Amino acid sequence: MRRPPRPDPVLATLGAMKVPPFGLPRPVIREELDRLRHPLRVAVDRAKNPFNIGAIVRTAHSFLVREILLVGTEPWYRRAAMGMQRYEHIVELPDEEALLARAQEGGWPLVAFEKDHATVGLWEADLPEDAVLVFGNEDDGVSPRILEAAHEVVAIPMYGINHSYPVAVAAGMALAVWARRRYQAGRLVVPAPAPTRRDSIGSRSVGEPPSSDGVASGDVISGDGLADAALGDVPSGISTRGRGSR
Repeated sequence: MRRPPRPDPVLATLGAMKVPPFGLPRPVIREELDRLRHPLRVAVDRAKNPFNIGAIVRTAHSFLVREILLVGTEPWYRRAAMGMQRYEHIVELPDEEALLARAQEGGWPLVAFEKDHATVGLWEADLPEDAVLVFGNEDDGVSPRILEAAHEVVAIPMYGINHSYPVAVAAGMALAVWARRRYQAGRLVVPAPAPTRRDSIGSRSVGEPPSSDGVASGDVISGDGLADAALGDVPSGISTRGRGSR
């Protein structure tokens, strides 16, 4: 008689690590995630990027970015986001001019990732706390108008003979470097206080769906307040910002 295969201990461990259902309404989960969000944003050109958009949404969720800005009107492949779009604040902008106007209004520095026009490498880039990391499509890259307005244009080092990274991979690498600089010295994440009143942006109550203009419930605390509140208290001698650290 043939013996049944032995259970793989690695797979058994992975099975044990599976996140169980929260058992909470989605708006409540979103509110709790908003208390932990980082102040940076991700913007991506939707043209010729249907699968990559979904993959970037999934990756951006893992880093709890403040917003995901989708530039253009082309459809994107939501299944590639693995459901994470339900927990993110996705803002749809018709064109690059709308992105530039929104960034200027918010005072957000644009950090464009474009190898052929780079002014700095990823390891040396500034990557400000409240940056908008901008990614183009894999055919045309980031548009010249955005490159001109960018705080910096960044290249990710490559060591092979291929021309570029897949844009979803590039987004993950950029987000990881941004996060490493903040957390490698021991930065702590302490949730912002739970909102107990109607937010100060418009008349929408906390927990209600975002309005059609893309303003999401993460905007309960305006300006840098959300980032500061999310940091909380940290042990003496540990930097809470880390801007410019290497």
